[in-house]
Parts: sequence; structure tokens; C-alpha cells
Amino acid sequence: MLMFLFLVLALAVVVGAVTLAVVGGGESAPLQDAAPERLQDPLPADRPLRGTDVESLRFPVAARGYRMADVDDALGRLAAELGERDARIADLQSALAGARAVRPGPDGPGPEDAR
Repeated sequence: MLMFLFLVLALAVVVGAVTLAVVGGGESAPLQDAAPERLQDPLPADRPLRGTDVESLRFPVAARGYRMADVDDALGRLAAELGERDARIADLQSALAGARAVRPGPDGPGPEDAR
């Protein structure tokens, strides 16, 4: 009989604690939604990107992974800069090929052939 009364009292305490926790436990308003994280270290806009900029880039985690807008912005910036660099490399390679075509190579006539 004593054990039965102890179990009933323990059950009443547990039900009371759960009821207090569910009803509000001191705060009248529900918890506010957390503000979404924003990208804190965006890519620098005032200079070309470096490898360290890309290595240090960290995206904040959202409810289902990463924020698509932050990732899209970063990838768009990287794609634009890579396109500019590829165009610059192509220009420099064509200028180098043109300079090599104008200048005679080492197979051309030299002072030893004049004898």
C-alpha cells in the first residue's frame, strides 16, 4: 500500500511538472524565431580574388543546408572573375604567339653562317 501511494505521488509530481513546462513556465510569449545567419565574410569587391579568399569563405548553415542566395552570389562572382582571367590569358597567349612570329627564331641565319 505504501508503494502504491508513493507511485501515485510521483505520478502527480511528474504530471504537474510537465503541465507547468507546457503552459509557459514564466514567459507569457512563445520563443521568438532566430534571425537567419548572413554571410559574414563576403568576397572583397575592391580587388581581384585570391586563393586565400576562396579558402577562407564559410557559408552560414540554414535549416536545410546553406543559404542558396549566398552560395549563388559567391559562385557567380568566382565564375565572372575566372572568365575575366581566362580572357586575359588568351589575349596574352595570342600576343606572345604574334611576337614569336615576328622575331626570327634560333634557327635563323646567324654570324657563323656568314663565313
